[in-house]
Amino acid sequence: MYADCIFIFISENMPFLKFSSRRSPIVCCNGCVASSQPLATNIGLDILKKGGNAVDAAVAVAAALNVTEPCSTGLGGDCFCLFYDAGTKQVHGLNGSGRSPQSLSLELLKQHGFHKANPPPPLHAFNVTVPGAAAGWCDAVALYGSKKLSMGQILQPAIELAEKGFPVSEITSYHWKQGTHALQTPGNPHGKNLLIDGQAPEHGQVFCNPSLANTFKELAKYGKQGFYQGHVANAIVDIIQSNSGVMDLEDLKSHVTEEVKPIATNYKGLNIWEMPPNGQGITALLALNILENFNVKEMGHNSVCYLHVLIETIKISFADSFWFCADQEKVLVPVTKILSKYYAKDRSTLIDLQRATSKYHHGHPFQVGSDTVYFTVVDAQGNACSFINSNYMGFGTGLVPAGCGFTLQNRGANFSLNPDHPNCLAPRKRPYHTIIPALATAADSGKLLCSFGVMGGFMQPQGQVQVLLNMLEFHMNPQEALDAPRFCVEYDKKDAWCVYLEDGIPEHVIEELRAKGHTVIAPVTGHSRSMFGRGQVVTKGDWWRPSRKLQSAASVLWAGSDSRADGCALGY
Repeated sequence: MYADCIFIFISENMPFLKFSSRRSPIVCCNGCVASSQPLATNIGLDILKKGGNAVDAAVAVAAALNVTEPCSTGLGGDCFCLFYDAGTKQVHGLNGSGRSPQSLSLELLKQHGFHKANPPPPLHAFNVTVPGAAAGWCDAVALYGSKKLSMGQILQPAIELAEKGFPVSEITSYHWKQGTHALQTPGNPHGKNLLIDGQAPEHGQVFCNPSLANTFKELAKYGKQGFYQGHVANAIVDIIQSNSGVMDLEDLKSHVTEEVKPIATNYKGLNIWEMPPNGQGITALLALNILENFNVKEMGHNSVCYLHVLIETIKISFADSFWFCADQEKVLVPVTKILSKYYAKDRSTLIDLQRATSKYHHGHPFQVGSDTVYFTVVDAQGNACSFINSNYMGFGTGLVPAGCGFTLQNRGANFSLNPDHPNCLAPRKRPYHTIIPALATAADSGKLLCSFGVMGGFMQPQGQVQVLLNMLEFHMNPQEALDAPRFCVEYDKKDAWCVYLEDGIPEHVIEELRAKGHTVIAPVTGHSRSMFGRGQVVTKGDWWRPSRKLQSAASVLWAGSDSRADGCALGY
């Protein structure tokens, strides 16, 4: 199954994954890490205990996840980072996404028979954009790290994990198997390095990746140059060009991470922070602005009315972001106007409370006054790092550069091939990006309230909205907010919206949504629940409680980790 795209496979032969246990939220005072792999979470906690801050720990977790969950993330992909500086109460953003090759154009695709109606297959080397993760890790540490730990010290735990090996976790093993075909394509001789005797590792089987350990060592020794120049860069270009791609050494050498100003909206006293386009965080913010025009709390959690309004809101938000979300270095994106309360009020009037709307068109704000891993760290000083790293579709293209131990992303598959579209493919351009970390701060004081995210392609903004509302409107603690059943809306190839409902949503709700005109697929169970994303949440204090807040709990960290993944939250 692709990790960062929304796909669903329902089969009688699918291994059944039970969701029958419960978790309490983690509570601690000195530092907290939440990720989709326990080994990675523990590594992040160790970095905090050694004096590193939230960013140092986040990069250590990112590296460890590359080792333990390569079917979701790695150095061959991209990353986005939001950093909350407790000293200044400022939120900083780092865009670690890569650009298309200089030689890649619509005309070149046409010469190979590809066009709007016939795009390159997902695993084609044309879909490899410059991997931005390596530079993103180095720049995050250089800009926001504690300066107490070197890059070598930060990467050393992941290096040891890759060299000595680790037992593969249950859900990861399943998705590794689902992505094996990407590692076995013709012209990909090194894909076997991520398999054991040609097969994906079983749950509990020990897997070693010495090639990845060596790549980490290059990054630790030489910094960004150890990835974007030298033998790693040569290996990347060789495997791409031998598979008909056009990326060259200059594309890699010229890559830069971009410091960006995060975008935000105020929702009922909370400032919700997201990355600006080319990230799709604007989708979540517009949805929250639209929802302010409805009393969702009175509707009741996961009631028919509640789900109907949220589903229609998400559809409207995507109608806008699917058109306007693009690389702001190349096109004008009307972010301020899209996020205005006036625009949201106007868009909210499109929602029919009695019937589902089959298709929404993007608005006109100019006229108005993927698999991915998400993880988060809050340190003892109150700094927070909301971090996301992705290959896009599982192993991405599945292409493995010789001696490197990671796969190359296929993020370029998110470009439009419509020449009139803002997100149209062009040389040296960043595509619409699904990965979005999030933060919440108090609008009045600027204090950190929450670092959170939900990975999973186009599920990410709708997952973020549902988890946030679970806490803010329905007073769930972080673990309860993650555990609650979710919906997922997906735009299919027939230009229609499908609504997937997770097991746990009552049958009468399902039937009443169908009666309102929604195309509903439910209940979604077992491993298919991965389509609803996998989130992590750390809150500062218990602001989500309904009334009486504990005075002594203001500095307590509360954390939850999604039961749809293998991971956990840990604190000290």
